[in-house]
Amino acid sequence: MQLEVSVLGKPVATLDSPTGFEHVLTYYPGLNAEDFVSLLMPVQTKSYSYPELHPLFQMNLPEGFLLSILQEQLGPHIGASPLSLLSVIGRNMIGRVQVSAPGANLDVAPSSIEVKEILKGDNGEEAFIDLVKKYATSGVSGVVPKFLSPEAKRQFLKASVATPRYIIKGSSQKLPYLALNEHLSMEVSRTAGFDTAKTEVSEDGQALLVHRFDVNEVTGTRLGMEDICSLLLLRPAQKYEATWERVVKQVKAFVPTENRQMELEKLIGTLLLTYALGNADCHAKNLALLYTSFEDVRVAPVYDMLSITVYDDYAKNPPGLSISGRKTWHPGKTLQQFAQIQAGIKPADFKLLLERICDAIVKVTPEVMAHAKDKSGFREVGKRMVHRWNEGINSLTYKTSILVPDLKVNLDAAGFSEVVIAKPVKPEKIGKSSLLASKK
Repeated sequence: MQLEVSVLGKPVATLDSPTGFEHVLTYYPGLNAEDFVSLLMPVQTKSYSYPELHPLFQMNLPEGFLLSILQEQLGPHIGASPLSLLSVIGRNMIGRVQVSAPGANLDVAPSSIEVKEILKGDNGEEAFIDLVKKYATSGVSGVVPKFLSPEAKRQFLKASVATPRYIIKGSSQKLPYLALNEHLSMEVSRTAGFDTAKTEVSEDGQALLVHRFDVNEVTGTRLGMEDICSLLLLRPAQKYEATWERVVKQVKAFVPTENRQMELEKLIGTLLLTYALGNADCHAKNLALLYTSFEDVRVAPVYDMLSITVYDDYAKNPPGLSISGRKTWHPGKTLQQFAQIQAGIKPADFKLLLERICDAIVKVTPEVMAHAKDKSGFREVGKRMVHRWNEGINSLTYKTSILVPDLKVNLDAAGFSEVVIAKPVKPEKIGKSSLLASKK
């Protein structure tokens, strides 16, 4: 199978897998330098061979719940090879690159989604599964959405679906009010003055609309986007194997000199938010670069920022990426030293970043409390968020001159009961039969 690769709607290359393992990208002749597919693959006459699918395309492959939906709706052969999967989803990828059969119409729009219905309607787990099921196959002709098997539904924990203007995210029974959690966490980032993806949360707190930041909202023009995972030549499954040192190295490698310091400061802001909010899910796929050319590369806005450790399944998870060889929520002076040595952030500027985050958390906490009062199902999650944020800012400001209030006072003032701290779920023992006699 040979596919065609387009940049901003212009066919620029072929993508093939002659052996079934090695993948080869070959640019067409007569292209301009700005027609490059990836920051790792400038336009050249020699083909780019890779032992598996090139990292940029791996970045866009669906996995987990979304992949199971595609396989159940389109047949198990989808996903048997990366190219067969790309042939289905390649026209609707994140960024400015599209992949399709040669000569295919790239302008066929997927089904439209009524935003108002999401913001004001039912967004429970079943409703969101139906939404994903409908939209995931909407760009494929002749497909009638089918019922999902119980096995596929069991994979639903966290899921999202990309539309031309939004990334739509849902919540689940295991991660209740995940959408509201992320919206409020992103609100901290916005309030702190960081470049942050715009979000809208549904009235029931169960669905989140993230405005796509790889699309110019005025012109609709796509920006190039590559996550750090792909730029490090890591498979998506290796997203936790990167380090903050390697992340900084990639920013320095691709961001032009004149903007580099500003972009490094944005990155350090994301790092500090991760520790303040307890985002154990900040990995190499949740950090990215945006670009229009090699001369215009910048760090993507803050996205996928949330207090994930308030949920039992993530309660004991360490930070997603190591720093100075460690993954700990109590880094001491490590973050300041890292920011100064690796990113050139002066101690005074580092302190200002901390103060901005602490002030933002103090300002957003009443909003968390208001939702906790209004939505009984969110109450325990909201209480845990306030408790976790309180721990976060106290840990970050320990042995500094920054004074932070005790956020737990808000819980007491609201008359809420004591916070039930998230407890890690014990892993299920595989292969142990209930018929076996117990040990004495």
